[in-house]
Amino acid sequence: MTRTHYQHSLDVLKTKVLEMGEKSHKLIADSIQALDLKDIELAEQVIKGDKEIDDYDLMIERCVSQLIARESPTAGDMRFVTSCFKISLDLERMSDNAVDIAKSTRCLEEGHTKPPGNILKMAGLGEEMLRQSMRAFDTLDEDLARATAREDDKIDRLFYETQQELIEMMSEDRTIINNASYLLFVIRYLERIGDHACNICESVVYMASGERVDLN
Repeated sequence: MTRTHYQHSLDVLKTKVLEMGEKSHKLIADSIQALDLKDIELAEQVIKGDKEIDDYDLMIERCVSQLIARESPTAGDMRFVTSCFKISLDLERMSDNAVDIAKSTRCLEEGHTKPPGNILKMAGLGEEMLRQSMRAFDTLDEDLARATAREDDKIDRLFYETQQELIEMMSEDRTIINNASYLLFVIRYLERIGDHACNICESVVYMASGERVDLN
């Protein structure tokens, strides 16, 4: 593999990861919109859209394997290549969480229990964390990665507040137990989305400095 072709392969890998990030972000946003509006058609689109994310994950895995097999990457390039693979795994799992939210929406009974406002706040924070973590990846901005990871504390606080709120709602009105139970699942999926965004930030710090950090 010539140096020019090698650099092109690195550039293609980065582009694929950025594209995957954009598509994962859309899947998450659509899943929350489907939940908020109880839009079953949109929820079904989210579920079907997961295949495209899986395809990206496979493309990135193959690209990483080929780069390692055909070339001996420098230390910096090796950090980049392996981090791309790890980021793709986190994006794939975030997309799985979006699919789980869409599936929960399908299970909500008529007389849909309106999601507490904190759920939409959690979703907004998670979407922004993903957006900023991918920006940090694109620009190799270690400071942005660290700042973005700190936002996960807000998601965690909202998770515990909303969990308590939903439990109290169920104790006061047993007719909403089914719907509120699914919303409890939803906030867990959103909490995990924040965790995966933190993982992406950790990968960016490793790419930039070679330091392995725990930002979650």
